[in-house]
Amino acid sequence: MRQLTRVLMPLAVGAATVAVVVAAGLATDADRPAPVAQQQSEQQPGIVEDYSYPGAARIHTEYGVILESGDGHILFADCSTDQGTGVGLVQVRTSEGIGKNGQGLICFRVTAPTGYLTLKIPAVYEIRGDGRTSGDGHKLRAELSTDGGNRTVVEVNPNGSTPVGVGTGKDPTTLLRLEAHGEA
Repeated sequence: MRQLTRVLMPLAVGAATVAVVVAAGLATDADRPAPVAQQQSEQQPGIVEDYSYPGAARIHTEYGVILESGDGHILFADCSTDQGTGVGLVQVRTSEGIGKNGQGLICFRVTAPTGYLTLKIPAVYEIRGDGRTSGDGHKLRAELSTDGGNRTVVEVNPNGSTPVGVGTGKDPTTLLRLEAHGEA
């Protein structure tokens, strides 16, 4: 029994010493302030992209177009910057007196093979693709809605004009979405 006590006693003392050292280390870590990055992440919420269109209020005031959201690959553009060759601007024609000088012409630049833009342009009768020669331009889809709520999706000619709404002898339509889905 004495031999057992001689063997177990040093083990018990060693285990107690290790437990005290570990507990002291944990207490010390708990008393330390969190690293700065951790403090900031706990205090500030992360940035959440809502894809709302930058400058939409100004564009609505100046041009009468409602730009809601997009992925940044279809951009509102000044129609006078269209060069008329190669890949230019998508042109949307409306019978409403909106656009620059109320001419009923709104333009967009497609900056990538794919992209989307949700918007509202009333009384649209024609959408012209951004290609100015055969084989140029982007493949586009346009989602439109009548005043009665009937929605349609049309493929836009990449290098020509596509009549929609009253341009096809049907009810007036509002352009709700442009979507690029590849190059012509």
